[in-house]
Amino acid sequence: MYAQHQHLTLDEFLEWLPDGERYELHDGDVVEMAQPTGSHAAVTGYLIQQLTVEIVRLQLPYFISQQVMISPDGYQRCYLPDITVIDSTNLTAEPFWQSRSTLTLGKSVPLVVEVVSTNWRDDYYTKRGAYEGLSIPEYWAVDYQGLGGTQLIGKPKQPTFSIHQLIGDEYQVSRFRGDERIQSPTFPDLNLTAQQVFNPNSNE
Repeated sequence: MYAQHQHLTLDEFLEWLPDGERYELHDGDVVEMAQPTGSHAAVTGYLIQQLTVEIVRLQLPYFISQQVMISPDGYQRCYLPDITVIDSTNLTAEPFWQSRSTLTLGKSVPLVVEVVSTNWRDDYYTKRGAYEGLSIPEYWAVDYQGLGGTQLIGKPKQPTFSIHQLIGDEYQVSRFRGDERIQSPTFPDLNLTAQQVFNPNSNE
């Protein structure tokens, strides 16, 4: 990914943003996002399938999108998460929803997911801090390649599923690896191990 245009506000960015293109706004700089690899897409797709089953089973007023953007400050930052779980009951309060499918309120997002890629510092530091500041209740960093720093995923590095739960105004992190069952506050009955997520093509 690389920066193209600089010092845009959120309004300017959303006005400029080409339909169907993958860009984010990082402190006023427009950043083109790399196309996901096949493995990245498989992990993302598998999680969407599993989360959709839970949403339908529990009859929650949620839906899932890969196209919705999140602006944590409503000014010079705007991110395109890999998966956004959206609470449809709060969308009338969102100022950019109808025009640009962009969210600015944490109450609209029960869960946001980033499938970690080579720009892992954005997922573990920049976006984590932004989602925490927006008071999004739960954030997943799905590091299926074990790319993050050793203070984040251990030494030697290993694939790690990190769940950040908002406690007060700060995230508390739980990490899952191998055959450990993922414990999600938003979806407590989700019956998945980290390994199942990391290797979706091997699941029956």
